[in-house]
Amino acid sequence: MYATLDELTERVDWELDADELRIGASALQDASDLATTYGRDWPVATVPRLVKTLVLKAASRYLRNPNGYTQSRAGDETLAWGDAHGRDAGSVYFTREEIRLLEELAGRRPGLTSVPVMAWGTVLGSAVGTGRVPVEGPGSSFPFFSDDRGPW
Repeated sequence: MYATLDELTERVDWELDADELRIGASALQDASDLATTYGRDWPVATVPRLVKTLVLKAASRYLRNPNGYTQSRAGDETLAWGDAHGRDAGSVYFTREEIRLLEELAGRRPGLTSVPVMAWGTVLGSAVGTGRVPVEGPGSSFPFFSDDRGPW
């Protein structure tokens, strides 16, 4: 786990009873697992402070509202659930912004990237432009490069 139960109890403004301590420990484990999923598996001893903060935020958010209510009234006992967090309402979750932060901390940046691609078994000759790609059927290879000045 990326945070301790003592750190979680410092984040809430009431004294946790035995059931809340048990639920809080589970929430910390769930939030740590989610942080690993959205970010990466950081060693506990060197986990970034922001990851610990996000885990504590998610766990304390769950402790404050374990059922995911968006509205509650004392008179006539009205309860409501919102679709703001969809299937995550009533569970430990990270917001979109928190997920983005975890991805950035893990070195994952969304966007386009360029990846060099080469066919399996490509044989590069001694001169530029003689690369060949293996093929099925007659002949053993197909020219990969056609320009003697460079591969592209």
